[in-house]
Amino acid sequence: MKLWKKNLLLILAVLVIATVPLILLPNAEFGGADGQAEEAITEIDPDYQPWAESLLEPASGEIESLLFALQAAIGAGVVGFVLGRVTSKKGGKSTEKQHESN
Repeated sequence: MKLWKKNLLLILAVLVIATVPLILLPNAEFGGADGQAEEAITEIDPDYQPWAESLLEPASGEIESLLFALQAAIGAGVVGFVLGRVTSKKGGKSTEKQHESN
């Protein structure tokens, strides 16, 4: 199978995975783990007081989401760069050894 066909199938799979929950559950709340953890803690101990506070409190939820997305994008970029360098096929020692053995 050609590379562009594989990429197209992967893109379609991502779109299906992203849109199916939104279509099947139109009124659902998609909350994060932080909110669920807070609910569980207050259920166990209603008088619990956090012992640490945030160093930086974003001005709004939108800015918080932006910072989270930026952090994810930088992390994905670093992981992609490292994987690309590790698995590259040109000029590496492993490919030189393969050519010598052939």
